[in-house]
Amino acid sequence: MKNGEKLSRDIPIELGKSAILFIDVQYNNVYPDGGQYKGLSPLTAKIKYQYFFDTLHNIALPNMVKIQKKARKNRIEILYTTIESLTSDGRDRGLDYKISGFNIPKNSKNAKIAKEIKPKKDEMIFKKTSSSPFISTNLHYVLGNLNVKYLIICGLLSDQCISSTVRDACDLGYFVTLISDTCTTYSKNRHEDSLNHIKGYCRQRTTNEFLKELKSI
Repeated sequence: MKNGEKLSRDIPIELGKSAILFIDVQYNNVYPDGGQYKGLSPLTAKIKYQYFFDTLHNIALPNMVKIQKKARKNRIEILYTTIESLTSDGRDRGLDYKISGFNIPKNSKNAKIAKEIKPKKDEMIFKKTSSSPFISTNLHYVLGNLNVKYLIICGLLSDQCISSTVRDACDLGYFVTLISDTCTTYSKNRHEDSLNHIKGYCRQRTTNEFLKELKSI
């Protein structure tokens, strides 16, 4: 940076220094028979969480597919996180997950990434037991090895793991882009409030805006 030059979050990404990070798009909460909805029939889950399933399957997931496809075409690194314990009984979980009774066992069906954005063989998956992957995985170390400066974030849930990840990534020195219509949560108000709360930590783009930016690079 030149002396006196003003820093900004609102700058385009650089190919070769960017990565897409899909947060917790996994069987546990993507599908109505997932573990998140234990005790509910799939139909009841769809009704109870109608906003979430409607926005996820009609907007967020289709947009993630578009982002993934374009990123692969542009040779942008694609990374994934899943909430998944290192053990079957979850004894390695953080205190918050233990208090919440939240455990997704190692190698379980609920830990699998959604089929719509199934990773390719050499794309990396980080298994986490905290809201932010920067707390319970070596993501930051790996991103440094990859020379990533620009982190593009998509996934679930807007007001929980997405918010935590955006804030930590910002504090760790990444230029963060949140693709706002690849994220959702359990109500419109929660989603919109979350986007407003974290707008100071990242720039926010819609899928179409981001794909247009990639086309211009």
